[in-house]
Amino acid sequence: FDPTTERNVTVLVGRTANLHCRVRYLGNRTVSWIRHRDVHILTVGRYTYASDQRFTIVKSRPTEDWTLQIKFTQARDAGLYECQVSTQPHRSQFIRLNVVAPKAVILGGPEFHVDVGSHVNLTCIVQFSPEPPEYVFWYHMTLDADVLRHDSSRGGVAIVTDKTNPVTSTSLLLRQVRLSDSGKYSCTPSNADPASVTLHVLQGERPAAMQSNGGSPCSIHWILLLFLPLLCCRFDHRLVAWIT
Repeated sequence: FDPTTERNVTVLVGRTANLHCRVRYLGNRTVSWIRHRDVHILTVGRYTYASDQRFTIVKSRPTEDWTLQIKFTQARDAGLYECQVSTQPHRSQFIRLNVVAPKAVILGGPEFHVDVGSHVNLTCIVQFSPEPPEYVFWYHMTLDADVLRHDSSRGGVAIVTDKTNPVTSTSLLLRQVRLSDSGKYSCTPSNADPASVTLHVLQGERPAAMQSNGGSPCSIHWILLLFLPLLCCRFDHRLVAWIT
């Protein structure tokens, strides 16, 4: 077996996975692929023994690659696959397939505690996406599930989206939060399930429960200190003045 073969393959759900197995000096021996989840023989030589037509064997000459190709990958396809040579005893090489789907994550969640009048920055990233989402909406999950925009009736709302990096990020900035801003906030990309956090806006003394749950009263301020200088450079001078 070629020791440089990739042993850990990651593919986006719905895309084609190629598991390579390069065997040198094969002679008259046979290469087989076995799925370990159910110990099912998928291919033997150039023949496919899987009823699922998404599985095929690709042998390109003059290379020594015996590639197991899986089209339209599904989450259940993830797991360990064995490339086996019919020597005595058998010799094998194992490849692990990871199938991932686009995922939204809000940094620092799932809960934030801030004081009335604070400036809040919620940053959402979209992972494992082959291309940027067409849109990312922020919702304040009130009875009306309001979509938050720059021109929202609340005022003091800014949204910054960066699609230049492999990971798309979008930040929701709320100026001078009030008690009515408490509640659940959801980041909803066009190509992934939404991610949500809960914002607690407090007035006066903080409740004792804040000392026992996973949220930190300072976490939102640390995120603001880390991300706000980067975000400000993307705005024009009017928005910089608004923030400061």
